[in-house]
Amino acid sequence: MPRVPSAPRPPRLTPAQEVPPPPHLPEITRRLAATYLPTPLTPHVSREPLDDLIRIILAQQNTSALTRRQFEALKATYPVWEAALADGPDGVEAVLRVAGGGLARTKADYIWNVLHRLEETRGDLSLRDLRTMNDADARALLESLPGVGMKTASLLLLFDLARPAIPVENNIHRVAGRLDLIPARWNILKAERWFDEVLPRDWATRATFHVSAIRHGRQTCLSRRPRCEVCVLQDLCPSAALFLNGEAEA
Repeated sequence: MPRVPSAPRPPRLTPAQEVPPPPHLPEITRRLAATYLPTPLTPHVSREPLDDLIRIILAQQNTSALTRRQFEALKATYPVWEAALADGPDGVEAVLRVAGGGLARTKADYIWNVLHRLEETRGDLSLRDLRTMNDADARALLESLPGVGMKTASLLLLFDLARPAIPVENNIHRVAGRLDLIPARWNILKAERWFDEVLPRDWATRATFHVSAIRHGRQTCLSRRPRCEVCVLQDLCPSAALFLNGEAEA
């Protein structure tokens, strides 16, 4: 008996098709910018994006001061990254431990593996050619490196290559959830894909939203006790009434 072909699967929806952006999203963006970033940001294109990638790796669970101290210690010990590659992950870890800060072994492994992959696949410890690649190729190269995921690539693209990426971290994810922009079940990666679809694809809008939304999360929309009484988005936020009336857990 001939087999009846199964019906074709419907195409998978993109995040923005699943959850269309609300009409007040531009107003949210405008208010955040006016409150937390009244002075426009200036785009920056790095002379050597590999340096900035290593800074981003060091910044994980680190303060700005510790990140700067660790990076300066690495550069003082290894004037060229080839020296760090030759010294191995143990040597890189030792430098980071002396400088202070956490996750020294994990970060040393990430940094050394990135250097090793670049040497192995490109024969050059540099990412300067990212500056002339299109956005898709630059992201593909970054995400091919060990330990470099979507968020790390997006941070480098946005702040060190002046590209219209939109990295999403915990503060932005929390703010978006409380504003009911995205479902609570979505993880950070899916949230970033949603923002990438719904925000205007220009550097200034995305850089401003990223910085101002993080500041909103750190100063007002706090994880434990959000300060809804002083929030500039109170009338646009479905969570505000619940927190103000004591009906919601932070």
